[in-house]
Amino acid sequence: MELLVVPVDNPEGLNVVLGQSHFIKTVEDLHEALVGTSPHIRFGLAFCEASGPCLVRRSGNDEDLVRLAGENARKIGAGHSFIVFLRDAFPLNVLNAVKQVPEVCHVFCATANPVSVVVAVTETGRGILGVVDGSSPVGVESDKDVADRKSLLRSIGYKL
Repeated sequence: MELLVVPVDNPEGLNVVLGQSHFIKTVEDLHEALVGTSPHIRFGLAFCEASGPCLVRRSGNDEDLVRLAGENARKIGAGHSFIVFLRDAFPLNVLNAVKQVPEVCHVFCATANPVSVVVAVTETGRGILGVVDGSSPVGVESDKDVADRKSLLRSIGYKL
């Protein structure tokens, strides 16, 4: 087995959802789930087929994001994995819809941070072992940091 670290190419710092599913129908079902979350969402998604022709299947409503998703899926190359790039939406807006798609087995990350994917390569193919999402902590929050966090969440409408 060989281990690879594959950085996700995300030149605009878009939000990304990376996961694993189990069936070619994932592409259409994820598309429908994402469209159903907001009339304003822009997205591109790609799915690595793990049998048959083993193609990167793709969909979306923004051609640049569809292309970006396809390029990243091909680079990661792990069977039955999918990647979604979001514009005008946040993972918080779509994550439950994505997880409710019957074919979705696992979501590795949903983030706008830089992401690297840890991939195992074997004789039979490639699989995602996990992700490195963003940076490591540099300390533990202080009382002021707690107050700032709570203030931020309330100022952007996520808490009352």
